[in-house]
Amino acid sequence: MTALSAPSVRAELSRLTTSSAARLSAGALALTLAVLATPAMAAGDVEAGKALFASRCASCHSVGPMAASGFGPQLNGLAARHAGSLKDFDYSKEMKQSGLVWDDKTLAAFIANPGKTVPGTKMRFWGIGNERKVADLIAYLHTFK
Repeated sequence: MTALSAPSVRAELSRLTTSSAARLSAGALALTLAVLATPAMAAGDVEAGKALFASRCASCHSVGPMAASGFGPQLNGLAARHAGSLKDFDYSKEMKQSGLVWDDKTLAAFIANPGKTVPGTKMRFWGIGNERKVADLIAYLHTFK
């Protein structure tokens, strides 16, 4: 067995410490970049959103050039719209006073659970709990400016 001198032990410890610190720093940096690069909500599939709208939303809401409010408000130009602001729909007092401005986050919360997001809303809908489907629906709604 070879005896190590004190300077060689210190040099080896320094090399190991520096190498471990570098690996930890690189790992922390990679994790930070992964978190920052992940969008709050993944981009949805417009075609899947269109099908979902047709099956779950179109009985009450409309979109497109001929859209008009009926049983539910029309949903053109929903992004950045203040909740309860269309003149041609009779919203609940709670929706008008909610202070919500529709963006992807508020819309996703409302689609997932309307009654929790705006207690007292007139919208009678259980919600869509699947985040992928919600993202698809929002992507579709974004096509109607």
